Amino acid sequence: MAKLSKPSNQLRIIAGRWRGRKLNFANIDGLRPTPDRVRETLFNWLQADVGDARCLDLFAGSGALGFEALSRGARSVTLVESNSQAVQQLKANIQLIKTEDCILENTTAQNFVEKNAQQYDIVFIDPPFQADLWTEIANQLANKALLVDNALIYIECPSKGNLPELPKHWQLRKDKKAGEVRYCLFQNQAGDIA
Repeated sequence: MAKLSKPSNQLRIIAGRWRGRKLNFANIDGLRPTPDRVRETLFNWLQADVGDARCLDLFAGSGALGFEALSRGARSVTLVESNSQAVQQLKANIQLIKTEDCILENTTAQNFVEKNAQQYDIVFIDPPFQADLWTEIANQLANKALLVDNALIYIECPSKGNLPELPKHWQLRKDKKAGEVRYCLFQNQAGDIA
């Protein structure tokens, strides 16, 4: 009898109101949802902050980070994604979990930051690694003042090499590696600079 294999384009919400819910994501080259154990660690870090937070997922892809944040009590999540195939799947997942707290923007992260005026408590920055957009988008976020004082910024990048160059007032709070991935949590200290 043939062994059924788990679909490779599915992710699982780890905790919160949709705990255990499986969501499909688009089969796109380079799309790599944040692995379960990395997400679990990240949301342990964010545990005291995610409730009632306004979150921004700038390179949403599968939506793993944004949906996890909503499941754990975030007030709202804005998913920004430029790939139309990924956007269609994100729309389907928003309808599946029946949430009105998720805003989906079909545009590039750079265009969204340029045109947006809303401020956020938590921002997820996990671009396609080959695009090397960390420094550009971080500087754009800082210049446009889209982060509240003490906002938390999650960065996911390759484990090999140095961290991307980020704004000086972003203080590193947590830093871990898992295989090919390095993931870090920063805090926006801009309000503390006189």
